[in-house]
Amino acid sequence: MAAPRFYRVEGYIIGRKPVGEGDRVITIFTREYGKLRLYAQGIRRISSRRAPHLELFNRVRLLIYRGRMMDMIGEAEMVRSSDEIRSDLTRVSIAYYFCELIDVLLPERQEHDDVFELLSVSLDSIPSYASEKLLIFAGRVSFSLLELLGFLAKGKEPVAAEIVSYIERIAEKRLKTPKFYRLLTRGVRI
Repeated sequence: MAAPRFYRVEGYIIGRKPVGEGDRVITIFTREYGKLRLYAQGIRRISSRRAPHLELFNRVRLLIYRGRMMDMIGEAEMVRSSDEIRSDLTRVSIAYYFCELIDVLLPERQEHDDVFELLSVSLDSIPSYASEKLLIFAGRVSFSLLELLGFLAKGKEPVAAEIVSYIERIAEKRLKTPKFYRLLTRGVRI
């Protein structure tokens, strides 16, 4: 029996990349399918009804059509907006850091319930932290993610400034977001 032509998912938008004049490749992290890269046709046009739903850090429900090369987003419905995160640059930086970690450390289409739960709780908690406590929170989430994925032994406490270089060695590439993180965490123990 052939696979269904479409499927539904719920997850967090963790990345976007422009393609051509009006399209984007959207990266979403879901509970059921893990990380997915999906084609969003016409999303950059002013008249697009799906564009506001597909903003970074939003939790969305999507109807996805299977494609030959890449699956395509058909419908989008916002479950939870990330406006509270986007109102402060430090909060945006921390949220983008979390999303980049997941994008870099996880392969596509591999289910990770525990990591999805960690991302969900983390993104929901960002607005409740005071700015000065956000870096400690980001460090703890980084350590938790590495423990869940088996890259860090439970109970090990590295210095926060070392965590970014450790993740870069694992991913074998440089992260885009660590500049702010390295500056603010010099010598901070989490």
